Amino acid sequence: MNVIWARSVAILVSLIAIAAGLYAAAGAITGLLFLSVSLLLLLSYYLFQINRLWRVLDAPAYGEIPSALGLWGEVYYRLHRLVKRWRTQVLSVEQQHTRFIQAIQASPYGVLMLDDADQIEWCNDVAEQHFGLNAKRDVRQRITHLIRRPEFVHYLTRERYDEPLVMRDMGEHKRNITSVQILPYGENRKLVLTQDITKVENTEAMRRDFVANVSHELKTPLTVLTGFLETVRDLPVSEEDRNRYIELMLVQSMRMQHIVEDLLALAKLESDAQPPCHERVNVGALMAHLVHDAEALSQDRHEIRSEIDPGVTVRGAEGELLSALGNLVSNAVRYTPEGGRIAIRMTYTDGHAVFSVSDTGLGIAPEHIPRLTERFYRVDRSRSRDTGGTGLGLAIVKHVLSRHHADLRVTSEVGRGSTFRIVFPVDRSGYEADTSRHAA
Repeated sequence: MNVIWARSVAILVSLIAIAAGLYAAAGAITGLLFLSVSLLLLLSYYLFQINRLWRVLDAPAYGEIPSALGLWGEVYYRLHRLVKRWRTQVLSVEQQHTRFIQAIQASPYGVLMLDDADQIEWCNDVAEQHFGLNAKRDVRQRITHLIRRPEFVHYLTRERYDEPLVMRDMGEHKRNITSVQILPYGENRKLVLTQDITKVENTEAMRRDFVANVSHELKTPLTVLTGFLETVRDLPVSEEDRNRYIELMLVQSMRMQHIVEDLLALAKLESDAQPPCHERVNVGALMAHLVHDAEALSQDRHEIRSEIDPGVTVRGAEGELLSALGNLVSNAVRYTPEGGRIAIRMTYTDGHAVFSVSDTGLGIAPEHIPRLTERFYRVDRSRSRDTGGTGLGLAIVKHVLSRHHADLRVTSEVGRGSTFRIVFPVDRSGYEADTSRHAA
């Protein structure tokens, strides 16, 4: 017997016992009257408490459980414990749900949930960006009414989701490449996962271009070498022609050697995960070396000026910086016509050491500037080969500067020349105020 029956029986037995006592002491009318009034009051009290309980159950609110004496006090106490336990469970589920939503929002992948009618139930911020949606505005809208791309509609309706769909020209600026994968779940519901694969696709394209460019760059000198070797082997040639052929083969072999050396330098820079050292670079010796190399390469065909502020200090890997800065200087000499001017400077501006190379060469069109540091990218392929460039110099510059957290800034105007400027970070720049400015 549970507590409700036990207490109810106890109350009735007590009332009957009191009524029986009154019956024996004061007569039947008194006993029956007491029992009738007691039962009526008890019934009224029960009806009152039932009405209170009904109101609580009809519009439940946490913390509003009434209190009472006796049996109904026990009922309300147990109801309070039950509500408290349920509230704890609900709060736990809400916290898990919130954490789950936060995790999905933090994911780099877009997540979009569709019901059995392909209507949007929910989507995260990334999916909004990928598809140009608004979660609050577009909820309960059919997905094909919002995304009308034929390839997406076909992918959704054919229900063959083994392979993801690649959609191009997506995003705010219509330049992104997005991978879309649909996963069925539940009762005819669908989970749409999206991923921005623009960088992956661009990297893959660069890899294909790199392989093709390496093959092309090496094919030309190999073809020349093979042709000269076959000529020397199969045809009678004079000593003068033989020497000329050997000289041309030497030029082509040195070209291949330079390409291989630059590729090895790039591979070394990319594989070295350690940051470059913070040792102080001898700026004076570095600039003197660059000026000397520029003059040797120019052979008095250009006017070369240097402006060096001896107070500037730079910290980093001297060998790497010499390679990067040397590439910029050699490019200025190679691509400046005879009689042009080249200025090499090392200055200190707003807490940054700044190295710059300016020339009066042919200049670079604006559309080429963003791609200059790509491997084997050439503004003019024939002109690049004529000057002896490998097409890897600026790629090496990019990696060296990236390791030193320095910025490469290019300004150029076709027909008037170019300026390549390297801005070193504050933590790798310094200045000694007790030195004086020197120009050469």
